[in-house]
Amino acid sequence: MSIKPSPLAVLALSLMFVAGSVAAADPKITAEQVKDNIYMLQGGGGNVGLFIGKDGTFLIDDKFAPMSAAILAQIKKLGGDTPKYLLNTHFHGDHTGGNQNFGQQGAIIISHDNVRKRLQQGSYIAAFDMKTPPAQAPALPVITFAQNIHLHLNGDNVSAIHIPSAHTDGDSIIHFKKANVIHTGDTFFNGFYPFIDAANGGTVKGMIAAADTILALANDQTKIIPGHGPLANKADLQSFRDMLATAYKSLSALKSQGLNADQAVQKKPLAALDAQWGKGFMGTDKWIKVVYPAVD
Repeated sequence: MSIKPSPLAVLALSLMFVAGSVAAADPKITAEQVKDNIYMLQGGGGNVGLFIGKDGTFLIDDKFAPMSAAILAQIKKLGGDTPKYLLNTHFHGDHTGGNQNFGQQGAIIISHDNVRKRLQQGSYIAAFDMKTPPAQAPALPVITFAQNIHLHLNGDNVSAIHIPSAHTDGDSIIHFKKANVIHTGDTFFNGFYPFIDAANGGTVKGMIAAADTILALANDQTKIIPGHGPLANKADLQSFRDMLATAYKSLSALKSQGLNADQAVQKKPLAALDAQWGKGFMGTDKWIKVVYPAVD
């Protein structure tokens, strides 16, 4: 899938995903072993999940298109092969930009129904004035699901579970049941404020519900791959969930009083969260303006 945003949108995208330029000339991918033959790949774009085994290489998300070669090189370095299965956790370009490349190489792309719909129709992220043109095969998912789908491969039972109205309207979390590993997609940004795409179905309440769903699946030994940020555990996700609940309570109160986003910022309602959460790609004031439409 190609992305042709305006120069302003390119800058916004860089800030939004802490990914650098989409057209990075020298993409770097690093791998961290999560559990056995499950890895987290980091670099420009969202965190990628990688599952290697005799039944084929299973990839969760694929960053931007220019990262595909580096992703494949890292997969082969770890003993895997060209991905046989590719699951998109949602439609944003830093998680689906490599679909075209991997689809051309034969990957079977899987997603929630709404991911295929938004990729096929093209999309617009209002908060960053970023337009993405419609995608065509082989960048489109060929297997879609409405609620859950289960894959049985490489000695594990893997479930993709749809989370409604969270980061977007098409989010999925991926649960490796035997390995006790969960990939959250962008329902979890570890250590900083998350982008919530209100224009495409995202809500703060849905993000809180997503965290609750994952927390119910996790225990103290669970390894959690967030959409962005370092590898996490249940305590990290609980902290994120608590932050969202605090923010929602404060912002919904201001919204119920009829205050707009600029007026809400002036009230400094999240001052107590600044030190821990306001040092990511969006400071607290910016985050309030971006997330305010997602507070219902």
